[in-house]
Amino acid sequence: MATLSARTIHSPSDLLAMPDEKNYELTDGELVEKQPMGMEACLVQGELARLLGNHCIEHRAGRMVVESGFTCFPEDPNKMRRPDVAVICPGRLPGDVIPKGYASVAPDLAVEVVSPGDLLYEVERKVREYLQAGVRRVWVVNPDTRTVRIHRPDGTIQELREDGELTGEEVLPKLRFPVRGIFPPN
Repeated sequence: MATLSARTIHSPSDLLAMPDEKNYELTDGELVEKQPMGMEACLVQGELARLLGNHCIEHRAGRMVVESGFTCFPEDPNKMRRPDVAVICPGRLPGDVIPKGYASVAPDLAVEVVSPGDLLYEVERKVREYLQAGVRRVWVVNPDTRTVRIHRPDGTIQELREDGELTGEEVLPKLRFPVRGIFPPN
């Protein structure tokens, strides 16, 4: 006779207490291991973090974080996602206090940098979850095709090639830089 083992459900606070918590996200209380980033994806992530971080400081446009956890999913209190780069605009954090743990508010901008091990359906799932949670813009940056796909809450999607210009639209109105600048030289 076969027995089924009980499924372990983890909460965001359980995950936060784990020594290797940076390697995981949560979906329906289950640990989901983050795919390791290749060097090219890491370089792109770093360049985006630099550009967005400098912009946030220079224009007092909010806070930029790298791979920080967000628990902003009302339909699933045991979900925690970790965008590769994110921006939270001023006045969005409760009491303007930076949380010690995960942020319970949706970022205004979430960026996912496609890594060699990422599956298309998983990236699309994250985009859908971010938009449903209230993220105002999601950028999916693909180092392989050297493109950026901009996803908006109204369902529109815009793809920029490396000769295009990436802007923050109404989320970060003064942000502008060439798409080519986020990718390493060919």
